[in-house]
Amino acid sequence: MAKIIPFKAVRPTRDKVNLLAARSYDSYTAAQVESRLRDNPFSFLHIVNPGYKFQKEISGVERYGLVRNRYEEFKEDGIFMQDEKPSFYIYKIVNRDGLKFTGIVAAASVQDYEDDVIKKHEDTLEYRETVLKEYVKTIGFNAEAVLLTYPDNPNLNEIILSVMQNRPEYEFTTTYRDTHYLWNVDDEELLKKIQEIYAEIPALYIADGHHRSASSYLLAKDLKEENPEHTGDESYNYFMSFLIPESDLKIYEFNRLVKDLNGLEKEEFLIKLDESFRIENRGLDYYKPSKKHHFSMYLDGEFYSLHLRKNKYKINNALDALDAQILYTTILKPLLGIEDLRNDQRIEYSHGKKELAYVQTVIDSGSFAVGFGLLPVTTDELKKIADEGLKMPPKSTYIEPKLRSGVTVYEF
Repeated sequence: MAKIIPFKAVRPTRDKVNLLAARSYDSYTAAQVESRLRDNPFSFLHIVNPGYKFQKEISGVERYGLVRNRYEEFKEDGIFMQDEKPSFYIYKIVNRDGLKFTGIVAAASVQDYEDDVIKKHEDTLEYRETVLKEYVKTIGFNAEAVLLTYPDNPNLNEIILSVMQNRPEYEFTTTYRDTHYLWNVDDEELLKKIQEIYAEIPALYIADGHHRSASSYLLAKDLKEENPEHTGDESYNYFMSFLIPESDLKIYEFNRLVKDLNGLEKEEFLIKLDESFRIENRGLDYYKPSKKHHFSMYLDGEFYSLHLRKNKYKINNALDALDAQILYTTILKPLLGIEDLRNDQRIEYSHGKKELAYVQTVIDSGSFAVGFGLLPVTTDELKKIADEGLKMPPKSTYIEPKLRSGVTVYEF
């Protein structure tokens, strides 16, 4: 059964939240980062990019300590404040496309992570887990919540809707044209009721944030060993999460771009494809797959539809049935020679929000030789793979919502 707890968030004052909140650092171009650091002294980017103060690029362990310094300065200057009571935080996002996401920011249990009550569907890289663990250990806080999902629960929905009748603590719109709302819930009776509802939910599923949750688990193990008076109630036994119902989850596909045909001529490649797929040349007609096990391919200025020959492909488990896995086992690995999907420099990924027009553009430019379009993974597929203890290929899902960093901060 899932355990979540309220916490005393460190968060920006109401007048600064729209200036402080930032997207994930990796989502900005270098020019965007520069302009925000130059023009907005309150941006959370100043904390995660502390070298800007010295006009110097700083990395590694030296950067970790400076991140902590910038964070403390924001607190000292009154840009951040900390809630006096442990709270849950109802968070709602209405994005530029009109999609709405509503959930609860809370602290989730690392013990649940270890016990597989919090289920994973994606592999992680050990070195990234370790680096992130050391980073968080030094800075002492989480500023970016792990996205967890659960089956829709009418009782929880009712509580959330009731809280949202009140004036939000925050209401701000970003330059990205997303509107964010936050309600602070610190009533003890309501907190208890929310916890009891989650305690009846058999499992939570990681939608986004596998490395963040894994590093939090490793950090808890480290700090437990270092603390002779460990009780299990310490803040390091939890990590900040944003819990949303499955119906609010929006999953996009990741399309695949490959730089060459692995030494094959176009006709050779098509003949080899014909062994596993029924192929139709669609010419210049924009083709996007509409069924599972159907794929779009763009090659040499033309679109193709690829329909899996089911008598040639055996499905033994939930992973075998996943389109990203089918593409890997039938094309990327045997024909194009791509075995390591994470590290092979010949393959890149384009999330589905960019659509196949982007795939067409970069291939026509000569940067890539062939591109493949897939359907998005469904929530049911994600859950089945997690339930069977399997892991998706990397870049199988691009999931929204994406929370802003710095709106709520969880300290260890």
